Amino acid sequence: MSAPDIHDGETGFDRTLLFTVPDRDARGRVVRLGPVLDRILSAHAYPASVKHLLAEALVLTALLGSLLKDEQGQLTMQAQTREGVIDLLVCDYRGGELRGYARFDKARLDELGPAPTLHALFGDGYLAVTFDLPSTDQRYQGIVPLEGSCLAEACEAYFLQSEQVPTLIRSAVRHDASGCVGGGLLLQHLPEGEEGRERLHARLDHPQWEHIATMGGSVKAEELLDPALSMESIAWRLFHEEREVRVERGTALERGCRCTVEHYRSILSRFPESERAEMRNEDGVIVVDCAFCSRDFAIDLD
Repeated sequence: MSAPDIHDGETGFDRTLLFTVPDRDARGRVVRLGPVLDRILSAHAYPASVKHLLAEALVLTALLGSLLKDEQGQLTMQAQTREGVIDLLVCDYRGGELRGYARFDKARLDELGPAPTLHALFGDGYLAVTFDLPSTDQRYQGIVPLEGSCLAEACEAYFLQSEQVPTLIRSAVRHDASGCVGGGLLLQHLPEGEEGRERLHARLDHPQWEHIATMGGSVKAEELLDPALSMESIAWRLFHEEREVRVERGTALERGCRCTVEHYRSILSRFPESERAEMRNEDGVIVVDCAFCSRDFAIDLD
């Protein structure tokens, strides 16, 4: 693999890069988020620790969502607990559109200090990852304990336990006066060299996977976040000694919230009239608030 030429528009934010290393039976994804993070996070006045966690979750959602082959498919990642300071964190990806939301107890959060651990925030929570594939009418969901020092480690556990795919994930987030930046790398081993075949030989000690994981694990947070370093250059730095690395530019990413008056009117019309009557305010209007974008929608079904 030769060093990539840096072209105008190659380095940037809010896009994924897809690549494969055929000789190692491996595939990878790189993502770097910038303006889209600021747009999503600005919907609520999140404290710093919650903002950081949600930004990481959005990076991971973009990485996992880029694995979808169904153009209409949706990837949803949800971290939830009953007793945690953050009782719900949910993000989803569909067709390049990202959205996310976190619900938390501010009073309890203030008691934890500036850098709470994942366990301090969620307690004994769980992580659910769901792939919805409308074209084949299939739905896959895996649930794993929310363990580890970060959400990336919990996602690695999901792939190993639910899909039996050795996976390495690295993520990084930085906040400064200019805004929020997030970056991530995902690597997976696909034994037999083809996607979709039975993964009977998937194992963490496979020599090909050990090599890929060692190389990928050397990526630094600064590299994932550096806007002057293209995502192609990250792949080249990690795997330039390989005979072949196939690179494909992925989907551009944007903030996407599917809340519209028409959407909510369609949902509310399915409720019995007696229940809709209870939802109406004194003006006869049903007000629906969208947690993702923090907007209220007044729905007049008449």
